[in-house]
Parts: sequence; C-alpha cells; structure tokens
Amino acid sequence: MLDLAWLIPAAPLTGFIVNMLVGKRLGEPLAGWVATIAAFLSFIFTVLVFFDLRSLEPSDRFHIVEIFTWISAGSFEVDAGLLVDPLSITMALFVTGVGTLIHLYSIGYMHGDENFSKFFIYLNMFVFSMLLLVLGDNLLLTFLGWEGVGACSYLLISFWFTDPQNASAGKKAFVTNRVGDFGYMLATFLVFLTIGSINYDDIATQAPDIAAVTASAIVLLFLLAATGKSAQIPLFVWLPDAMAGPTPVSALIHAATMVTSGVFLLTRLNPILAAASPWVGDVIAWTGAITALVAATAAVAQNDIKRVLAYSTVSQLGYLFLAVGVGGYVPAIFHMITHAFFKALLFLGSGSVIHGMHDQQDMRFMGGLKKFMPVTSFTFIIGWLAIAGVPPFSGFWSKDEILVFAWGSNKALWVVGLVTALLTGFYMTRQVIMTFFGKPRFDVEEVKPHESPKTMTIPLVILSILAAVAGGLNLPFTKDFLGGTDVHFLEGWLEPSLFANEAKFDTAGSTKVWLALIAVAAGAIAIFAAFKLFGKGGSLSADEVSTEELDKSPLRSPYLENAWFIDATYAKFMGGPGRKMFEFFSFFDRTAVDGISKGVAGGSVGVGTLFRKAQTGYVRNYVTLIVFGAIAMVGWVIWRLVS
Repeated sequence: MLDLAWLIPAAPLTGFIVNMLVGKRLGEPLAGWVATIAAFLSFIFTVLVFFDLRSLEPSDRFHIVEIFTWISAGSFEVDAGLLVDPLSITMALFVTGVGTLIHLYSIGYMHGDENFSKFFIYLNMFVFSMLLLVLGDNLLLTFLGWEGVGACSYLLISFWFTDPQNASAGKKAFVTNRVGDFGYMLATFLVFLTIGSINYDDIATQAPDIAAVTASAIVLLFLLAATGKSAQIPLFVWLPDAMAGPTPVSALIHAATMVTSGVFLLTRLNPILAAASPWVGDVIAWTGAITALVAATAAVAQNDIKRVLAYSTVSQLGYLFLAVGVGGYVPAIFHMITHAFFKALLFLGSGSVIHGMHDQQDMRFMGGLKKFMPVTSFTFIIGWLAIAGVPPFSGFWSKDEILVFAWGSNKALWVVGLVTALLTGFYMTRQVIMTFFGKPRFDVEEVKPHESPKTMTIPLVILSILAAVAGGLNLPFTKDFLGGTDVHFLEGWLEPSLFANEAKFDTAGSTKVWLALIAVAAGAIAIFAAFKLFGKGGSLSADEVSTEELDKSPLRSPYLENAWFIDATYAKFMGGPGRKMFEFFSFFDRTAVDGISKGVAGGSVGVGTLFRKAQTGYVRNYVTLIVFGAIAMVGWVIWRLVS
C-alpha cells in the first residue's frame, strides 16, 4: 500500500472534481454524500497505509512515493512526491478521520442552503490541500498545500459573503496569513541556498552541517509562517473573527487541520531546529506560552459560544508551540491529536446548539438546554472534561506531558502553562453552565429548542468516545494493541520522524506524579470556582443576575473581552500611520520606480525616433551612405598606415 499512498489525496480531489462538474445537478443531499464518501475513502486508504508502514522495521518507515517530476530547471529539480512516514500518516489519519465526521455533520447542518453543493466542493478541496501539505516530500509541495488551505479557508470563512462581517473575516484571514507566507518563502529560499535542496530527506541528512546562525534564521522565518497559520502572537487576530463562517468550517479549520499545520511544519523540520542556537527554542516556547495565556484570559470574557472556543483554540495551539519550543515533539503531536478530537467535538456541539436554538449564539440567552438536547449536552460535557484536563479523559494525559517537559526545561514556562490550564477549566465550565444548566433564559414556546438530526449527532457521539479514550495513545503498555514491547505507543511510533532530536529531561517519576496532582488540583479549583460563580445561587449566575449586571462584572473587563486590544491596535495603526506609510510607498512606486522605468522607455523611444529618420526607404540614400562609409574607412586605413 505504500506505493499507493497517492490514493489518500486523490480521493478528496476526485470528490471535488465530481461535485464541480455535476454537484449542482446532484443537489441535496447527494452532493454532500459524494464529498463525505470521498473523505471516508481517503481515511480508509490512510488506515491501510498505516498498517503497512507499521509492519516495517522503524528504520524503514521513511518511504518516498515519486509521482512525477514537477519542476526541472538546470540543477534545480522538484518532484511531486509523497513522504510516507509516521509523522505524515499520523497527521493524515486525524485529518481524514475527523474530516469525514465533519463532512457527515455538514449534510445536516447545511440543509436547505442554496449553495449546498458548493460548500462540499470547498470542503473536499480543503481536505485535499491539507493532505498535500502533510504528505508532500519537499518544502515547495508543502507550500502548495499550505496556500491551498489558505485559499479554501478564505472561501469557507466568507461562505455567506452577503453579510459584510463574513466577507471581512475571510479577507482578514487571507491577508494575515500572507504575512506568514512571506516568512515561509524566505526560509525556503535560504534552505535551498544553504544545502542545495528543499527535499525533506536531504534536509534531514544535511541539517547537522548547517551553521547555527543560518539554522536559527531559517527556523525564525518558518516560525513567522507558523504564527500565521497556527494563530499565534502576533498573527492570531484572524482566528476569532473566522467564527463568522459556518460551524463545520470552524471545526475543520480550527480543530483538526489548518491551524495545526504550523506545529506540523516545525516538527517536520526538527533537524534544523536541532542545529539552531538554543535561544531559538526559547523564542518558540515563549511565543506559545504568552499566546496561550493571553487567549485564555480573553476566553473568560466572551459570551458568543463559538468565540469562547475560538480563543480556546488559540490558547491550546500556544500549548503546542510551548511543547515544540522545549523539544517535546511527541507531547506536541499527542496534544494535537487529542485536541483535534475534543475541539472538533466542542465546535460541532456548539453548532448543534446554534442549530437547535435557531441561530442564537449568545450564551446569556441560553440555559437549561440539557433537557432539550440530551445527546448534544452529554457529548459536549465529555469535550469539556477532556479540554479541562480531568482524568481519565484525553486532554489530561496530553496536557500533562507538555507540562512535564516545560518543568524540565524552564520552571517559568511551567507556571504559565499551569495558569493557562487553570483558566481553561474555568472558562469551559462557565460555558457549559451558561449553555446547558440552570433555567432557560429564553421563551421556550417561541424558540422551541430541539435536538439535531442524526447526521449531526452521530459525529458528536463518535468524537466524544475518541475524546474520552485517546489519552491511551501514549500511555505505557507492556504489549500495545498494534504490537510493540514496553513502550509508549505514540513515542515509539513517531521516533523515526524525529531523528533522535526529542529533548531528554531527567525528571524523576515521583516528580511527574506531583506535577500531575498539581495540574489536577488546579483544574478542580477552576471548575469549583466557576460553579460557585456561575452556578445556581452564584454571584454571576445568568439565571439570577441581569444581563446588564453581568456585563459590569470584572470578568467582562474591556481588556479581556477585546483580547487586550491587540487586534484593535493593529486596526488603529493600519488605519492611521500604516495607511500613510502605504500611501507613501504607493507614491514612491508611482513616481520613482515607475518614473525610472518610464524614463528609460521614453529615452529608448526618443533614440529610436531619431535613428528612424535616417531610414528613408530610398535606395539612392543608402548607396550614398555606403560610398561615404567606404571612403571614410579607406581614409582611416591610410591615416593609420601613415601614422
């Protein structure tokens, strides 16, 4: 199956083509089923490739499938090839698996939309682009997928573009990501200039020979790219606004695919990270830690059910960057997987709530939905327990591993990670209480909340099971279920892709137990505090306090609600000094740059016009010129002989 790995991206590409050609004719729901089956086939092919790769010895789990030569220019040659290794297949598994569930969910969620088939065209193209990103065997092919998900995110976020807010959100995501893409291109050029290749196998073998200064520059440029795609400070501002798109888009982009691509890229380039100066890892880790903390404080003050999850996603991605920065590649991928499950579950659950509440997204006007939406509430609560780090749910195990690595690397990073975990438990508990518990804060007879159809609830149930048990992926087993001996499954599985660059910290077993207990205690305190404040009888209970009084609480601080005004500061700069600066550049381009080029062109035309007058078209004139020319030549020869 390894040589047939091209079937993995081919399946969603086929679904995209079919719906492009006949999707409108197929209509609802058939167009949706075509796209869903295409995504599911991609998942099946990925599973088959996984088992085939698993059957090989670890040293052989690095297989390149060459499809065709894409670019050949002198010594520069780029193949369209796929890199099949544990890292790429792990990414492909949850991209296609969770992607299939989101496709299925979308059949119910997008029911009645006039552009039903177009939505699934975009979904299939998005999955294809993401698979190209993770499976590409070189930086250029990865960049093609990188740009593909960027374009598709623009189309999906602004899908309901007749609303100006949605259109602006799509443009904001597109433009912000272009800033990061500038870093990606420069880094790729620098890699080629340094080692003469952009293939990952060449990078892996030659990276140890790269000078630390050069390697550091490459990593920092790729970090700029990653902060764009994975929504980290300073380029995180696009993701909260991206909630304007349909909820399945939020789940697909912000849980399992696009936002994880920056972390994937840095992990893929771990040989270059290992060659870089140690302070570069600190930059990555602190970028993630600060982002995680800032986004968590912002999530505390949001009332929009999807916006809480948006800032939560930014915060959890910060955890992943923290892990990569301290050399914890396995914990980063581990948390990426569990996050894909519980965050997709939470986003789809919020979509189910919005669907059942007839497009209401403000949690202040919800409450008591557990009675009306039992499946949605039960599965959402599983997602809450997972992200809050409550054992034995998956988020506890993956987040605990990141905190252990942070402790081993830098105690200050551990403190920031712990505080972020505490805030996560707090704001997620607040969301669950305001949405599902207490009294309904709406007219039940008028709104008539209802459970979602099975096409929406079945994915919720499957994701809730995965969110509950996925923590077992990296627990030590004497004999794991896929074969192996006395290893953490995920750690042993990813080892061939990490080239022994995973950081090693000599943290005692007893210390790990105490760190886990402290993390559990922090989560418990956060959950207890949220229930005391927002639960029945609490001073901030939405059942007992008016909306006006809630908005006056310290937790509704403008600084928290507006994410410390980072986005507003950008907007103010771009609308003031930034606009004037860009206008100056535009003026300079029109006058200086264009003036020089127009001057050269005008001079050429003038000289040409001058010489054109000598071209009369009369033979007698040309003969006269030839005679005088010959006389002049003879005269010059005689003069040279005499002198």
